[in-house]
Amino acid sequence: MSLEYPKQAKALSRVSERSMAMVRAREAVPVAPVGGRLAPIGVGAVEITGGFWAERRAVNSASTLEHCTSWLEELGWLANFDRAAAGQRSERSGREFADSETYKVIEACAWDVAGAADPQARETAERLYQSLAARVVAAQQPDGYLNTRFGGAGQPERYSDLAWGHELYCAGHLIQAAVARLRTAGEDAFVRAAYRVADHVCSVFGPGGAEQVCGHPEIETALAELARATGVDRYRQTAAAFVERRGRGLLPPSLFGSAYFQDDVPVREATVLRGHAVRALYLSAAAVDVAVDTGDDDLLAAVVRQWDATLARRTYLTGGMGSRLMDESFGDDYELPSDGAYAETCAGIASIMLAWRLLLATGEERFADAMERAMYNIVAASVGRDGRSFFYANTLHRRVAVDDVDPSTPHPRSVSGLRAPWFDVSCCPTNSARFLASLPGYVATADGDGVQIHQYATSRVRTVVRGMNVDLDVETDYPVSGRVAVTIRTDAAEPWSLSLRVPEWADGGARLDGVPVVGPVARVTRAFSSGDTVVLDLPVVPRLVHPDHRIDAVRGTVAAMRGPLVECLESIDLPPGARLEDVVVLPEPPRLEAGRVVLRGVTVEASQQLPYRREPDRSSRSSEPFDVVLVPYLEHAERGPSAMRVWLPLATPDPEATA
Repeated sequence: MSLEYPKQAKALSRVSERSMAMVRAREAVPVAPVGGRLAPIGVGAVEITGGFWAERRAVNSASTLEHCTSWLEELGWLANFDRAAAGQRSERSGREFADSETYKVIEACAWDVAGAADPQARETAERLYQSLAARVVAAQQPDGYLNTRFGGAGQPERYSDLAWGHELYCAGHLIQAAVARLRTAGEDAFVRAAYRVADHVCSVFGPGGAEQVCGHPEIETALAELARATGVDRYRQTAAAFVERRGRGLLPPSLFGSAYFQDDVPVREATVLRGHAVRALYLSAAAVDVAVDTGDDDLLAAVVRQWDATLARRTYLTGGMGSRLMDESFGDDYELPSDGAYAETCAGIASIMLAWRLLLATGEERFADAMERAMYNIVAASVGRDGRSFFYANTLHRRVAVDDVDPSTPHPRSVSGLRAPWFDVSCCPTNSARFLASLPGYVATADGDGVQIHQYATSRVRTVVRGMNVDLDVETDYPVSGRVAVTIRTDAAEPWSLSLRVPEWADGGARLDGVPVVGPVARVTRAFSSGDTVVLDLPVVPRLVHPDHRIDAVRGTVAAMRGPLVECLESIDLPPGARLEDVVVLPEPPRLEAGRVVLRGVTVEASQQLPYRREPDRSSRSSEPFDVVLVPYLEHAERGPSAMRVWLPLATPDPEATA
């Protein structure tokens, strides 16, 4: 099905006028719901100026974007667009979804143009954006279709493999990149190309069109966001149609079953997230978008129900989601093996995007808690400090030190012993790049009462509350310490509320201006004067965490955390001769020494026959107690190959020692 281009061009001119009005009226935000409890404060209005996330965003701007682009160029994934524009499609490189990696880099550039702290970084991002966008636009076909894998001479026909072809998935990432550009800089040729892609998708698959879905959700959130950015309801209607079709057996049978595609149960009827983790999370994010924008409380409640069940029974301590390597999927309830943990980086990012939408919809800080867990222990752990190496999967237990990474070639598998420069499937590096670039848009919100700070970073936040300009500075070295000082820079004619999230892990230990805080929010309401400072202190001290007894894989173990950071033991930190698998920790409180979390432990003898005993390991201790020095999980494997584990076996009490 094709469109008559002259008519479409006239429609686009009307879209253009509405779009520009929306850009002027709305801040540059990754997610802009029509309704909900909270309104996001966008990139540019939130400036992250120092500390943990500023450092990682600076590396993202200076290194990661160029690094990703270099690999796209070297492997011919960018040249796919050039060949498509020249009619030479049969020479295409990369997997069927390779186009999407270019779109994610373009999206990252769009956010950096608005939100990078360094003016030079903004200029560099703009030049890269222009270069990449021009090559993409040149490959678009007259009716709006844009994909380098299908529809050309010698290639499969369009939409001939919806289950695995990723055509609509790629279109979704293109549209999301265009929305980022529209909101940060206004309409241009790339944005207009995205309109045409969206119009084509709506004509083929919208209400009254083909009753089909893509095997990988993504188009749904993209169309919902484009509807918000342009005011064109047709995009929202098509997004809603895709959500409602899911779970009705529209995709062909799969080796992994229909649940892999979330094609087994309609979204409204599901009780937990299942199947391929990234697919499930993207679909749920889209369902929230549709629910909030259409006032569908039942649909929103269904997603909240699934989220709650998934968080309680199918999520790792790190916030990782997806426990099965074979199909990158959620396992059954409490199926959370440490050494088999997949916990894909893209799933961690998707969980943040879903939790953010649920936070905006409900105003409940528990969703911001989940975001924080995944931000520090999945996203920050995946990307190396150099910004040029990545984990695709984020295991919680590496049994042997493995150096299986060649820095000059893509890693052939998603699981690696060290962070790899690139993968045969490299969705995670580019996804991390676009998330870090857009991170300021996930920090703070506003409503009719005031401003809410959900994630802590040294930053400046500017917005308007009830017609009053609000300008505030946040100073913190979180998560190294738990002190968060907020200084107001504007006078207020009337009272408004400043709300600060109290993380669940603070466990009653938070203080606001020295006064204990009860509950998940510390709030001050008054007519602030310029120079007023509010101080939140959080107890960033080491603590032990015990697993639910139903998680068979880690029963009898403990893990350590400090603030939001999961800690781990690396073999490189063990005493000479000690092996990671022989270490058990004593049931003593952790302590902090020279910035490192320290436990006490002993080693146990390994069995020389069957690995089973009549007595617990206390009968075979082979060392005197020694210090077990931990490192934040996000820093593991930065010092070279090392065995590693998060969950540490807990020593059985020694009756002789306690007699």
